[in-house]
Parts: sequence; structure tokens; C-alpha cells
Amino acid sequence: MSAPERIPPRSVTATDLLAHGELTVRGRIREASNAVLFCGIEYEGESAECVYKPVAGERPLWDFPDGNLARREVAAYEVSEALGWELVPPTVLRDGPHGEGMCQLWIETLPQDTAPELLALVDAEEPEPGWKAIGLAEVAEGRTALLVHADDPRLRRLAVFDAVVNNADRKGGHLLPAAEDRLYGIDHGVTFNTENKLRTLLWGWAGEPLPGEALTALSELTKSLADGAPLASRLADLITPAELDATRDRVAAMLDSGRHPSPSGEWPAIPWPPV
Repeated sequence: MSAPERIPPRSVTATDLLAHGELTVRGRIREASNAVLFCGIEYEGESAECVYKPVAGERPLWDFPDGNLARREVAAYEVSEALGWELVPPTVLRDGPHGEGMCQLWIETLPQDTAPELLALVDAEEPEPGWKAIGLAEVAEGRTALLVHADDPRLRRLAVFDAVVNNADRKGGHLLPAAEDRLYGIDHGVTFNTENKLRTLLWGWAGEPLPGEALTALSELTKSLADGAPLASRLADLITPAELDATRDRVAAMLDSGRHPSPSGEWPAIPWPPV
């Protein structure tokens, strides 16, 4: 009698782990404006660290529906994956110790002495090669300096992504340089508004032609956002129909212009505090 065929173990993906694992709260990240809990998570022999943001810990905002920020974080991850750039750490919506919330894989950032410099203040009127100007910032009474960001293709992808999801809060502290030359963006609760609320530190490419990889990614995203497409169906469970239509409109506008958007003048263009 022949031996039974061995069934290989099923690999556990990051989203499997986040969606089905057992959460253990280890502490709270105090600097955050909403409740952000640092957790351990285990599932089928795999373990990791993650961030859990319960809906119950969200502070109400005048321009976003109550109890909806966690879903927007998940929607941002879905769009990031559809663009093919993996800019947002794996993120799911699930029940946890304090009710429904967003659960996102914890990213271990590079030590400060080895992390790339992404933002800087310089005493100059124009940025040096390799840098893009954001604007003047007051650094002391009566003294200003030029705020710049790196002319980095990873940041440029984030600038395109932020324009798609209408990110109202792209601060320097939301940029996570990680191993293997990776750069992640986090904190996407204030996204997908139907009004133009883009606020970011990544204005250095404003008005410039979009790179070819961005035009290709946006064209593919258009297909993924079509009615009945899997991504559109998932987003329909996370944001409103009007917000989904507005997302389609933003993508179409960027493809039509072929350029990075510029500040509208109707909304503060740079978040405060910027870091």
C-alpha cells in the first residue's frame, strides 16, 4: 500500500495573519491623535507585531463620517495594492479586543543613522540637485528656511498615490523607510473625501509630467475601479458611492492632464505640524 500523498502546509499571508490571528495588546502609542494600540498577533504558527486602531477610539471629525476612519485605512491599502507599488503595509478590517478596527502590519524602520534623508531645511533659495522644493518655513523669529524633500522615485509614487486617495494628511512622520530599500506610508484615515483636501509635504513635482510608470499604473487602476471589478466591489464596502466616483474622477483627471496635481488654493496645501 502506497504512502498517502503529503499535503504541503498552507502558507500564511500577512493579511491571513492580520485577519484571523489572535491579538494581544502590548501597549498604546501615545503620540497618535486617535487610539492606536501596539499588538502582537499569532495564527497557525506564524506571529508578528501590528497596529490595531479600534473604531471606538476614533475622534469625531467635522468633515468625515464618524466611525469611518478605519475603513478608509483599509481602502487606501486596497488602492496601493492595485497600483502595484505596495506603498501601504498590509491592512485589514477586523474585530479585536475593543471592537471593530483597522489592523496593520507593524513596520520596523531603519535606524536613524542609516535611514535615507527624505526631508530637510536648507538655507538657500533653490534646492540642490536631488532635492525638490516644498516651500519656505519659519525656523526662528524673523528667519525662514527652504523646506525640501528628496527627489526620490519612492516618494514620487507616494505623491501619485496620495493624489488618488485624496490624502489630507501626508506628514513626514508618516513616511517609514524600511529594509530592502522599501518606503511605506501610514496613517490614511483622512482620505477619499469627495472634496479636494490633498495636503502633503510631497509637492515638489506639482505640475510636472507624470512618469511613464505612473501613467501605466493609473491606466490599470482605472480598469480595477470599473463597476463590477473586484477592487471596486471591495471599496464599495469601505467608502461611499460618491467617494468611489470621486476616486475614479481623480484618476481620470490625472490621466487626462498627464501631470502631478498642484495645490488647489481652496485648502491648506501643507499639513500642520508638517512632521
